[in-house]
Amino acid sequence: MKKIVIIGNGISGITAARHIRKLSADQITVISSETDHFFSRTALMYIYMGHLKYEHTKPYEDWFWKKNKIDLVRGFVINIDIDKKVLRLKKGREIGYDVLILATGSKSNKFGWPGQDLPGVQGLYAYQDLETMEVHTRKIDRAVIVGGGLIGIEMAEMLLSRKIPVTFLVRETSFWNVVLPPEESEMINRHILEHHVDLRLETELKEILSDENGRASAAVTNHGEEISCQFVGLTAGVNPNIEFLKASKIRTDRGIIVNKYFETNIQDVYAIGDCAQFEVPLPGRRPIEQVWYTGRMHGETVARTICGKRTAYQPGPWFNSAKFFDIEYQVYGDIKGKIPENEAHIYWEHPNGRQAIRIAYDRSTTKLLGINLMGIRYRHEVCDRWLKAGAKLYEVISNLKHANFDPEFYKEYEDEILEIYNSRFPDRTVRSTSGRGLLAVFN
Repeated sequence: MKKIVIIGNGISGITAARHIRKLSADQITVISSETDHFFSRTALMYIYMGHLKYEHTKPYEDWFWKKNKIDLVRGFVINIDIDKKVLRLKKGREIGYDVLILATGSKSNKFGWPGQDLPGVQGLYAYQDLETMEVHTRKIDRAVIVGGGLIGIEMAEMLLSRKIPVTFLVRETSFWNVVLPPEESEMINRHILEHHVDLRLETELKEILSDENGRASAAVTNHGEEISCQFVGLTAGVNPNIEFLKASKIRTDRGIIVNKYFETNIQDVYAIGDCAQFEVPLPGRRPIEQVWYTGRMHGETVARTICGKRTAYQPGPWFNSAKFFDIEYQVYGDIKGKIPENEAHIYWEHPNGRQAIRIAYDRSTTKLLGINLMGIRYRHEVCDRWLKAGAKLYEVISNLKHANFDPEFYKEYEDEILEIYNSRFPDRTVRSTSGRGLLAVFN
């Protein structure tokens, strides 16, 4: 019987533990310094907003772990002795292992801003971040959020739920335009402003000032403006949580270097989830995948390998989803903020400015490359099948109705997309009826 130790009780580590238990009778120990039990990290914002309590975010009852013979240890690993296969915890305890899985997740980025370690300045990743945010946002007059990404939007919504005014500093010319194409990015700009957020584009944080009690009192921008605030949210992305490995023999870069089997350069040591960095990324995938569903797939895949069924990671086409206040976002495949020369896009936007569909295809072959959705849901299995099969644009357009999640919404946009397609490919038209919407073809 092997002793399998997992550092980290997030979605990657716990999925690995559960699937190893399904496949073997090996001894499993999960170590975490964050919480006693696994919880849904994506639900943190709803605890703050009062929609959920912490206990509601735990997918499994507390008795689940003992019943399934998964030992839980609350502790912080400070050192790994690779030669002796021993972990040393902060309070002096040592735990031996035969197989080690590193699933240590991420931490919020800091870029050396003066004042970034003051009370009232923080990111939002761990449960402890939620606890400190609860303390530092009580009875405050204003908050400043730094960084235009998904975590920043979540934090803004959290603060607004308590009627705390928010100033949002985004260094780019438009919100998240590294990922979102211009039209979708501008849509979210408008939506942020509609929620009475003080959005400052092309604005960066220079420093954070403190009051007489040593707490955050103002944010100073690169334009020299001093914005009075009592809380500063640092949401300019996250990076792998691997500092404790720097002195070890485990090879690291931004993350822990792994192959397609999640194996590190050290035998019997694996890395999964946010902290893992693929030495050779799969086509169309990123070296570091910091998304909930990929973390789950990492855990499932490494479990099979550890249990004797060596399995390479094959995640399929990229997918992600999020919510910008009231606008849901989905992306299937590879949609870039700037359209490459080899691509053409069909783009449709509803007159209300809150729904949009973008279909990207190869200019020469018309092969589907990706789909971007704002305020509209498509069926995952349909889009995934099209991308895996290398479907051509004609097939996608002809069967678009099968992808939509809301049949009552068909007439609002389907015909407009057909009209765009037919104007581009008159020799392969698809029958179209009437409809409304803003039309655009990007060449």
